[in-house]
Amino acid sequence: MSTASTIPVFKLYGEERGWPTPDLLHFASILQRSRLYKWHIRVHQHAEMVQLLYLHKGRAEIEVEGATRVMTEACIQVVPALCIHGFRFSPGTQGFVLSLSLPLLSRFESQFGRTLDVLSQPQCVAVKRSRGHIHSLFTALREEYCEEHDAREMMLHSLLGALLGWLNRQCQPTSVTEDKAERKRSVMRHFSRLIESHYREHLPLAEYAKLVGLSTTHLNYLCREFHGCSALGVLHRRLMLEARRNLQYTSMTITQLSDYLGFTDAAYFSRFFRRYSGISPKAFRKEIK
Repeated sequence: MSTASTIPVFKLYGEERGWPTPDLLHFASILQRSRLYKWHIRVHQHAEMVQLLYLHKGRAEIEVEGATRVMTEACIQVVPALCIHGFRFSPGTQGFVLSLSLPLLSRFESQFGRTLDVLSQPQCVAVKRSRGHIHSLFTALREEYCEEHDAREMMLHSLLGALLGWLNRQCQPTSVTEDKAERKRSVMRHFSRLIESHYREHLPLAEYAKLVGLSTTHLNYLCREFHGCSALGVLHRRLMLEARRNLQYTSMTITQLSDYLGFTDAAYFSRFFRRYSGISPKAFRKEIK
């Protein structure tokens, strides 16, 4: 199998840009995404998201970590973060691709009271008698995602919670023999969870390295391999995501947002924001309104 360094890492397949929306999820039909690539999504991986591929009708060749299986029955393929995967669909195949950012999943895990083990290993879940229910959930998710109805985010999260709850009930944790590549992915998932819990505290990088059981040098090496940037860069991307979301969706002042994100003062926060986005927080907010 190809090494991680030779496998493309995308936020969404074919896109080099960062997370494309202030929403912490992305929703698209199989038709919408795969027709752009002649129904063939080549092997790649996602550093900071989990994907759920729902096959409703048609035929899909699903390649996960070098193993390929052909699916013609309704199913949901779970693709964890950093899992190498690719798809080939028969033209006209119906279904949806739901991409969930790790920050969003962390919120749901807080509600569940534990990690969602079903999302930590690649697996294909047969829908069977629940096909009507699952198709209705995905259809409702599409409608809420594509429209700007009142309480949109609340409805999206409610529907997503129902889907994740159903999925979690179907799956029992399986024991997986970890190879070297899987151990590295496991460390990166641990690092992502730590960032989600502590990114506003501005902990020293050495503290994160200690918590994942690595040297700072090794942690930086793995981050460059899987994320394409240093460990500090991964932390800063998470801060920038939260900064952009709050500038767009809340009425916090720049000073309030600076405090919320753990910066020592607003001027330092503004310099940080400008360094990563090219414009000031004030200009960014004015641009998107």
